[in-house]
Amino acid sequence: MAENQIKTMAKVKPGWDGFSLKPKREMPEGLWLACPSCQHMLFKKSVEENLDVCPECNHHFRIDGRKRIWQLADEGSFEEMATDMISSDPLGFSGGGKTYIERIRSFKEKGHSEAILVGKAFIRGRGVMLAAMDFSFLGGSMGMVVGEKFCLAVEKAMAESLPLVVVSASGGARMHEGVVSLGQMAKTSAALARFDEAGGLFVSVLADPTTGGVTASFAMLGDIIIAEPKALIGFAGPRTIYETIKIELPEGFQRSEFLLEHGFIDMIVHRRDLRSEIGRMIDYCGK
Repeated sequence: MAENQIKTMAKVKPGWDGFSLKPKREMPEGLWLACPSCQHMLFKKSVEENLDVCPECNHHFRIDGRKRIWQLADEGSFEEMATDMISSDPLGFSGGGKTYIERIRSFKEKGHSEAILVGKAFIRGRGVMLAAMDFSFLGGSMGMVVGEKFCLAVEKAMAESLPLVVVSASGGARMHEGVVSLGQMAKTSAALARFDEAGGLFVSVLADPTTGGVTASFAMLGDIIIAEPKALIGFAGPRTIYETIKIELPEGFQRSEFLLEHGFIDMIVHRRDLRSEIGRMIDYCGK
């Protein structure tokens, strides 16, 4: 081989048939996600089109309050109330380099009004007062604003003779507010007692997770209690129980299927059927 041919080939990067390969295209981030249940890699858009349920194993992904409203309420029917409420920070709490008020403001800047959204809506043509907890806001924790907004929804439902539908997803009472947050357990329960005396219908929907003070108050006081499949429902979670008394809970304990078997909830409903089932329950109860 001629010397000049060897020099020419040396300048060419190795590839198919001696030609240089094109630069490798990077896969855009956020297109795929792994299902935590079956470990399948899923196209994110297909999961969203399936109401954020895994098409392989039916794992129900956690969703925020606004997406929950969008999935449940008839299109354009939700009229949100009490969007300007903010905690008074009774403890002057700070930690992790931020004050409590700064944390709340940062969530609001991202479009989260609080750990619960409330308002009037229609579900399959039935008028309701609808509330949805937002686990992405400080773990869906219940503080004074959550309690106040919940009670406002109850009062509006009572005044307008509407069924009350609440979707819970919470880690429990908000530690940033101390005993004030614990007081919301009694406050919300008392509001529901008045609602029950007035003949109101309360449909409680339990999503993953529903734990702590929310479970110990309004979440388990529904006239009808519906849970999504495999939702974690309980007061203290399995990790807390193990760290406290060093006992590992049985497989499936505190999941919605276990609670249904033992009579703590009325039914388990797949997310795709939730709207129609709530509508059916409202019709059945004549509300």
